[in-house]
Amino acid sequence: MKTEILKVLRESGGYVSGQQLCDSFGVSRTAVWKVIEQLKKEGYEIEAVRSRGYRLVESPDVMGQAELESLIRTRWAGRPVVYASETDSTNIQAKALGEKGASHGTLFVADRQTAGKGRRGRSWESPAGTSIYMTVLLRPGFLPSRAPMLTLVMALSVAEGITGETGLLAQIKWPNDIVVNRKKVCGILTEMSAEVDYINYVVTGAGINVNTECFPREIAGTATSLYIEGGARVRRAKLAARIMERYEENYETFLAAEDLSRLKSAYNRLLVNRGKEVRILEPGNEYEAVASGINDTGELIVTARDGSRRAIFAGEVSVRGVYGYV
Repeated sequence: MKTEILKVLRESGGYVSGQQLCDSFGVSRTAVWKVIEQLKKEGYEIEAVRSRGYRLVESPDVMGQAELESLIRTRWAGRPVVYASETDSTNIQAKALGEKGASHGTLFVADRQTAGKGRRGRSWESPAGTSIYMTVLLRPGFLPSRAPMLTLVMALSVAEGITGETGLLAQIKWPNDIVVNRKKVCGILTEMSAEVDYINYVVTGAGINVNTECFPREIAGTATSLYIEGGARVRRAKLAARIMERYEENYETFLAAEDLSRLKSAYNRLLVNRGKEVRILEPGNEYEAVASGINDTGELIVTARDGSRRAIFAGEVSVRGVYGYV
């Protein structure tokens, strides 16, 4: 009921009478009062005026279940929300939910991670109260070979969500980093449980630096936050909700073709690699080339110095001027 009352207060834009809330949810005035008091303790500023009712004055920057569920406007993406104040990793917990039968679209969110990880098993700094750590679980019907493209679907959705919510230009560094002003604000990791020709579930996690004020010296040159770049604090739950809206639309576009053909143009417009000289680091092979964008399956198309065109499926790709590559 807390989520529902919060949603009514938020959507009304004015006062909502206690009796109206009682009638809407079939509960007593005491039950409504208890929920209002609980919301106040969580940081919501709620004004109560006799004979007029309750009015939501201001919402705190919290990532709780009620806050997220009251903001998410999707049909399935981010529904339901499973929230933890602290966890080891949202991907780990989302996979555990997958094993227990969690439904398609379930979103696992935490305020802090103790074992966050990125691509190639790298650790991901995950302090409390400043960033977004979330993982969406899917149960798609397509073949496992299609699943890696979901990383790019999420990357596009995060970039679009950040720009839509903050006005900052968020770009994509292929395949799974989001950058603002050529520094990283987000990493994305997709993991899967599958048989040879069947996906049990797939999870895609995103860790976004939102209101972080500073970074350790060793990463300050490559990492940034939306607060540092925009000079204003961002409500994390609103941003997460917007990303889920973009993800639902982009995923359904992807699903219609089971590839990135219908998202390729939008992705390439935001691709910081595009038209730039890049350094390709593959096992036992390193060379420089110019990137032109992704193809329908998400591979990065590059032209090497000898004029040959190649499709890069995996490996490290450094972009000149990004992350210290000069």
